[in-house]
Amino acid sequence: MWGCGSWVSGEVRARYEGRIAACVEVDRDRYGRVVARCRVDGKDLGETLVESGLAFAYERYSEAYVPQERIAARRKAGLHATGVKSPAAFRADTRRGHSAQRLTSAPEGCTIKGNISSNAGARIYHVPGQSWYEATRISMDKGERWFCSEQEAQAAGWRRALR
Repeated sequence: MWGCGSWVSGEVRARYEGRIAACVEVDRDRYGRVVARCRVDGKDLGETLVESGLAFAYERYSEAYVPQERIAARRKAGLHATGVKSPAAFRADTRRGHSAQRLTSAPEGCTIKGNISSNAGARIYHVPGQSWYEATRISMDKGERWFCSEQEAQAAGWRRALR
C-alpha cells in the first residue's frame, strides 16, 4: 500500500504552510466535532483541495464538493492519477474483506452461522444469501458456532432466520 495520506499532507503543507485560514463553523458531527468551511485568500479550501485531487468529497454527509471531485477525476488530478480508492470505497472493501476473513475462519464447508440473538437469547442460524448473513458475526465465546448443514443446526436446537 502507498502512504497517500503522507503525500497529500506534504502537498497541502507546501501550498498552505504559514498562510492564514479563516474558518466558519457550519455544523457539528454526531461526535460533537466541529464541521467548518475554511477559506485561504478568499478561496474555499475544501473546494480547492477536492478539485486538485488532494481530497475526496464525502457524499455520505454532503454533496458540496461532488462537482469538484468529478472535475478532478476527469482530469486525473492528484490522487485520481494514481488509481487510489476513495476512503468510502476503501472502507467498504475492507468491510467486505473482513466478512470474507470471518468466513475463512469457519471449518471447511461449514458456512452456516449459528448466532444467539442479544434481545431474547434465541438460537438462530443464517445461511449464505439471507438478509443478515453478511452482518452476522460469530462469537465462539458466547456459544455461537458454525454449522455444516441446516439439518445439523436444527438437530442442535437452532432455528432458521426469517430473512
